[in-house]
Amino acid sequence: MNNNFSEIRERQINFENTYLSEYAAKSSQTKGRKTPISQCPIRTEFQRDRDRILHSKAFRRLKHKTQVFISPAGDHYRTRMTHTLEVSQIARTIARALRLNEDLTEAIALGHDLGHTPFGHTGEEVLAQLLPNGFKHNEQSLRVVEILENLNLTAETLDGILNHTGEKTPYTLEGQIVKIADRIAYLNHDIDDAVRAGIIKETELPENTIKILGSNINTRITTTIKDIVNNSSDKIKMSNNCKNAMDELRKWMFDNVYKDSIAKTEEDKAKKVISELFNYYMENSHQLDFGQKIASEKKERIVADYIAGMTDRFALQDYFDKFIPKFWGGNSNLL
Repeated sequence: MNNNFSEIRERQINFENTYLSEYAAKSSQTKGRKTPISQCPIRTEFQRDRDRILHSKAFRRLKHKTQVFISPAGDHYRTRMTHTLEVSQIARTIARALRLNEDLTEAIALGHDLGHTPFGHTGEEVLAQLLPNGFKHNEQSLRVVEILENLNLTAETLDGILNHTGEKTPYTLEGQIVKIADRIAYLNHDIDDAVRAGIIKETELPENTIKILGSNINTRITTTIKDIVNNSSDKIKMSNNCKNAMDELRKWMFDNVYKDSIAKTEEDKAKKVISELFNYYMENSHQLDFGQKIASEKKERIVADYIAGMTDRFALQDYFDKFIPKFWGGNSNLL
């Protein structure tokens, strides 16, 4: 048995340098970490990033955070974790086809939504209104991995996480893949969940998008992946035809699902939960203890960290504990 583990790592580095595209990010050429650490004898630097994210507390909490449907009555609706895994799958497929770095792609995909609030974008909107400098989940994701859990990730992974949404473009092609895979994933699985909920029918989707992208989730994802692979080289992009169809489909989803549908009926209640918990902890911040890492930061920033880290069910239970009277002195049965 060969116990020279360093050969395993070197073999993977050689594979990257000889097989991957000239445009791929190479782990041996990483810009590094803020705090230098000794090399792992088996894993590359991007593999270590992936593993650190996968084992983080923030990643585990994603399984009980809303994607679109708040408190859905069914086990097959997407959560923030299943969304993350679907983004990772799509992104890795594209990266493999283009001979880019799958490990970096996966690390960025797994970490891109770690900063999301309970109740999806609804919670994000509330915190954005309550904090003087606003709140963006991508910036919070970066804060999670850099400060709250101090994962000490490489610069390439940090850049991909921060810029997976917004106007800025990640400087690695792997980060660019995650940015586009995020949209492919959420549009398609949100359609699937909306159909399951009886909100829409796939036949109601815009005729032009059905013609260009396909009439079902499998065809749409395959079509967009093939289009990206066919049109990408030194940057990741779609054809104008496919991009326009995706933009049309996204607008249709905002008009018919995201902004005005039964999926949003619980939104006002969720906003109330977040805002009242925020106000409670602003008045009782002594109950929070993040240690010395953020002890010197402003109170509203510490409170926002705590609330953003909550799962849906924890937020609901905490709200119940803080604001709903408890029975005492005997039988709690109202009858």
